[in-house]
Formats: sequence, C-alpha cells, structure tokens
Amino acid sequence: MLTDTHTHLFSKEFSDETAYAHVQRAIDAGVEKMFMPNVDLSTIAAMNQIAATFPNNCFSMIGLHPCSVEADFEEKLAVLAKELAQQKYYGIGETGLDYYWDTTFTAQQKQSLTQHARWAKQYQIPIILHTRNAFADTLAIMQSENNADLRGIFHCFSENAAAAQEVIALGDFYIGIGGVITFKKNTELAETVAATSLEHIVLETDAPYLAPTPYRGKRNESAYLPLIAQKIAEIKAVSIAEVIAQTSRNAQKLFGINK
Repeated sequence: MLTDTHTHLFSKEFSDETAYAHVQRAIDAGVEKMFMPNVDLSTIAAMNQIAATFPNNCFSMIGLHPCSVEADFEEKLAVLAKELAQQKYYGIGETGLDYYWDTTFTAQQKQSLTQHARWAKQYQIPIILHTRNAFADTLAIMQSENNADLRGIFHCFSENAAAAQEVIALGDFYIGIGGVITFKKNTELAETVAATSLEHIVLETDAPYLAPTPYRGKRNESAYLPLIAQKIAEIKAVSIAEVIAQTSRNAQKLFGINK
C-alpha cells in the first residue's frame, strides 16, 4: 500500500465534491496513508475534520507555509503553539523558505522556520520543508538546528544529486518526489532520483497541485500517486512493488505509524 506524504486534501480545489469522494478514490488506488500539511490558520479546521473522518488513513500536520509568513507571523505561531499543545499532530509543516514570489519577509521566514524546527524536536515529529529558490538557506538552518531529534522531508525536491546527498547527510531526512518527476523536460530531477537510494525517498502528490503526466495542468489527487511510483521504478530499473514497499517503509519510520 502506498503512502502520500504530502497532500492538501482540505484544499478549496476539492470543494466541488465531498472529502469522502477523493479520499475514497485514493484508497481504491492503493494509497492507504495520506499526510496533510497545514497552510495557515484558515486551513486547520478543514484539515482536522478530514483527519477525524478518516482516522486510519488521513493524518494532520501543523505549520505555517512560508508564503503565509508576514509581519504578524509571531501571532500566528502563537496560535500554532497552542494547537500543538492541545492536539496530536504527525508532523510540523509545511514550513520552509520561499524566495520565488516575494522576499519582503525573508528574515521573518527564517525565524519562522527556526521555530518550526524547534517544535519538531520538542514533539519529536518530522518537519516538512517547502523550499523554493532557497535551498542553501533552508539547508543551513537545518544544519544549525540539527540533532538526533530532528528529522523530516524536503518536500517537492527539485535540486541535483549533490544537493540530495547534503539532505541525506543531515541524518533522518528524505527527499519528497512528486508529479514533477513525470514531466519530460525535468531531466535533472530524473538524474537525482537515479543517483539516490530508495531508502532516502518518499512519495508525495502535493495535491491539488503538480499533477503527474497524463494529468498535468489538471487538479492533482492522491489517487494519482501510483503514476509517480511507476515513473521512479522506470528510472531506477526496479519493480513498482519495490518502490512502493521501500518508500512506504520510509514513511512509516519517519512518521511512526505502522500498518
């Protein structure tokens, strides 16, 4: 059974149907576990409702997306701190650094990421990292905060093989591979996957974004995760069963959830 380590099942893009419908499609496609990274304060309730409806399949994580970090970020982090103290969450995120859209709050993003890393260590749950045009700075903060209690995923990994090795060198960190791996022109990512052991890879969709081929440009779903597993199997010249088994073991180890 597959594990989707990054899916926004609560997204407004799914509002045209019940959560049951798209979650059930994923389960029917063999996706047994789905981990949901939070975005901001407005998404917590919807995310937790899905987790409550599907307690054996859907798991909430808590964090503030870097694109949601603004001048009032400390107030938002205070709310998240209360959430962490009151309810069980399975990961911290998604958090990280994003210099693609706007660099106005770069300093605040770094402060937010540092706090998220400390929560991950305090609660001993993985950190889920979004990094866009900011890999070096994200890695540097993880290196600074790293200890035996810090583990996580560099979500939507898009760097080269050398960068993947830097992630692996942190310890219990994985690279998250999603639909982008199926895009024909993304040869560098294919080279990264080819050079990286399956023991350091987890699968994700980032639904409703970045749908794999042949659904590129359409709404992504967790049900499409087998397409990503198949592409990785082709790149690494192994069976899809091997990809599914190893990446699921990685996710089970990371999140502490057994079948």
